[in-house]
Amino acid sequence: MSANHQHHSKNKKALMLSFIIIFTYMFVEVIGGILTNSLALLSDAGHMLSDAVALGLSYVALAFGEKKATLTKTFGYKRFEILAAFINGLTLIGISVYIFYEAYRRIQDPPDVVSGGMLTIAVIGLIVNIIAAYILMSADKEHNLNVKSAFLHVIGDLLGSVGAIVAALLILFFGWNMADPIASVVVAVLIIISGYRVTRDSFHILMEGAPRNLKVEDIRHSLLQIDGVKEVHDLHIWSITSEFPALSCHLVIDDSISHQKALAKANEILQHTFHLKHTTIQIDLFGRECGDNCN
Repeated sequence: MSANHQHHSKNKKALMLSFIIIFTYMFVEVIGGILTNSLALLSDAGHMLSDAVALGLSYVALAFGEKKATLTKTFGYKRFEILAAFINGLTLIGISVYIFYEAYRRIQDPPDVVSGGMLTIAVIGLIVNIIAAYILMSADKEHNLNVKSAFLHVIGDLLGSVGAIVAALLILFFGWNMADPIASVVVAVLIIISGYRVTRDSFHILMEGAPRNLKVEDIRHSLLQIDGVKEVHDLHIWSITSEFPALSCHLVIDDSISHQKALAKANEILQHTFHLKHTTIQIDLFGRECGDNCN
C-alpha cells in the first residue's frame, strides 16, 4: 500500500469518526442552549452544525476523489475536495455573521441565562471538541486543504466552548449576563478568521494559482541553468488539489545539447529540488520557437 493511499484512508477514518462525535453532541447543545437561554451555547451549536456539515462534506470529497479518471474528467474528481473546502470556508463566514447579528440584539437587551446548566453543557462540549480535534490531528492536515478546513472548524468550535465556559462563570459568580453575547462575539471573530483563510486558500487553487510553497521565478532560474537552455517560456504552475501540484513549460535549447538530455535534466531538477512530479515540458529549438502562440 502506497504512502498516499495510507494517508487517504487515515484521513477518511478521522473525518468519519469526528463527524459522528460532533453531529451527536450538536443536538445536546441545541437543547441546552434553548433550556438555558444561552446565545453562547446556541452559537456553539450552530458552529457544531457547520462542523458536522463540513466534516461530512470533507468525507464525501475524499470518497469522490478516489473515483478513477474518465474521458470527460481526465483528472477524475480530485478537485471536488477543493470545492468542498471552499464551501466550508464560506459556511464559517456565514455562521459568524449570524452570530454577530444575534449578539448585537442581546447586547442591547441582555437576557437571563441559566448559568449552571450552561456551564455543564459547555464543559462537556469542550471535552467533545478536544477529542474530535485530537482525532483530526492524526490525519494529514498539513498537506490536505480539505482536512485542514475541517480541523479549523473543530478548533473554532473548541474555542466556542471555552468562550461559553468563561461566560457561564462570569454569569454564575458575578451575575453579568452581558458576558454571554460578548463571548459569542469573540468566538465569531475567531471563526471568521479561520473561514477567511480556508476560503482564500481554496479560491487560490480553484483559480489555478501557483502553490504558495513554490516560487515561479526560482523554478525558471533553475531551468535556465541547464546547459544549452536559452529561454523558458509558457511556464505555468498550478494545483489540481492541495496535494497534486502540476507544471507545464517550453524550454528553448540550442544544438549543443540533445532534446532527451535537456528533458531528463529538467525533470531531475523539478522532481528532486521542487518535488514536482506531474510535469509537461515541450522542447523548442532556438530560432524556431512557437512564435505568436507563446505567452
